[in-house]
Amino acid sequence: MGENDDHDVTERLLKKKKKYYENCPGCEIELLKESNSAVPFRHLFFVWVIVLCAALPISCLFPFLYFMIRDFHIAKREEDIGYYAGYVGSAFMFGRALTSILWGMIADRYGRKPVIMFGAMAIVIFNTLFGLSTNFWMAVSARFLLGSLCGMLGPMRAYASEVCRKEYQALGMSIISTSWGIGLVIGPAIGGFLAQPAEKYPSVFSKDSLFGRFPYFLPCLIISVFSLGVFIICCYLPETLHSHKECDEASDDSYDALEATLSKSNMDEKVQITEPRCASQKSLLKNWPLMSSIIVYCVFQLHDMAYSEIFSLWAVSPRKNGGLSFSSADVGEVLAVSGLGLLVFQLLFYPLLERNLGAVMVSRIGAVLTIPLLSSYPYMAMLTGITLTLVVNSASFLKNLICVSITTGLFLLQNRAVFLILVNCPTCPHCQTQQQRGAANGISMSAMSLCKAAGPAAGGALFAWAQRRLNAFFLPGDQMVFFILNIIEVVGLLLTFKPFLAVPDDNIS
Repeated sequence: MGENDDHDVTERLLKKKKKYYENCPGCEIELLKESNSAVPFRHLFFVWVIVLCAALPISCLFPFLYFMIRDFHIAKREEDIGYYAGYVGSAFMFGRALTSILWGMIADRYGRKPVIMFGAMAIVIFNTLFGLSTNFWMAVSARFLLGSLCGMLGPMRAYASEVCRKEYQALGMSIISTSWGIGLVIGPAIGGFLAQPAEKYPSVFSKDSLFGRFPYFLPCLIISVFSLGVFIICCYLPETLHSHKECDEASDDSYDALEATLSKSNMDEKVQITEPRCASQKSLLKNWPLMSSIIVYCVFQLHDMAYSEIFSLWAVSPRKNGGLSFSSADVGEVLAVSGLGLLVFQLLFYPLLERNLGAVMVSRIGAVLTIPLLSSYPYMAMLTGITLTLVVNSASFLKNLICVSITTGLFLLQNRAVFLILVNCPTCPHCQTQQQRGAANGISMSAMSLCKAAGPAAGGALFAWAQRRLNAFFLPGDQMVFFILNIIEVVGLLLTFKPFLAVPDDNIS
């Protein structure tokens, strides 16, 4: 036996690491990916619908939050409404920041499917209760519990990676960010069109009806019904978690066999074989490509969440305070137009841009374009009629398009950074992959949720402060709001350059 025999043994062991187990849902998915090179449309449909379900309740309240806080009579002055609106807007993300890692651990241990189904049911219950809120503290509590118990997004990001072959992972991440972005646009559109239905549609809803007594219940009910449908769909969701101890078995069997065989063939040589360290033993916190992309991602998410809060408050605030005097329906219409254009761009044009320019360059271009765009917002209040409608719709579409493009690019960077660790674990290609992916998404979701919790609170406080300095010499009123948003965007742009952002090498087979 010589060198060729050793090579044969190694080849047999490399094949063994791809062993698939019966009655293991994760192995069934791996076999499906290996045997079918086509795009997994069915699985990506599940990803689309579930992420949309998770995104809808997050921002559906923004168009009517100003009026809801006003009706609670908790703000002593009109200018203070922004403060309380910020607290309600932040409660969801604060709750999610506290529990994202926990939900990631549960998904790694018990499966993605139970966590996703539990999250869908949490939306049904607590989003409905939010719509029935009769005071400020009930609204805050319902939003906090909704955020704490809805742990769907992190497992869905892991799920999209697990059901897609490597060549389709960019498409999977694009599906997530597109569905997420559409949800953050359609959600406010639903809230804008359906809030206060007794006032907007008196021929359909009377003031004495349920929707007349609870003017913000109808949009929440629509989203809850959709979430109930998603819960039912999730019963057919294929699980991707592996239900076997492949790591331990592969480590023991493979290396014992290798050592025994090589010892026989090399009697005159002492071959020492050391058991490799699994990927899970390497701390994700020391993976700088991953951590740097998460930090950059959080900065942009802080900006985008603050913008979402501020845009709706600014649009519905009176013209005497620098706003547009829009109704909640007007805001919903603007965001609905943005959503349709966003869907077309992300599915047809973003993959092409990412392939030719790269995820980082697309994010940088988006950040640069955001700065002059936001600087123009305060001057839109000088417009009226059809001109105002066209300009606001165009600006909103472009801003949401940039936001989702940046998010998609940073999703891809995080996914590739995790993959760098996974390829270093030769004995556990399935189980350890999932443990790393779940942990990475948990860290990302917790950090992002903290920033998103700060976004609405900071945005609401900033907006309320700006409303009281309309006659200031330097950047009066809303000019200061959009100036500070631009500062955050510039910080995010600078962080996309070296040496801070470490871009992972994607040339890995």
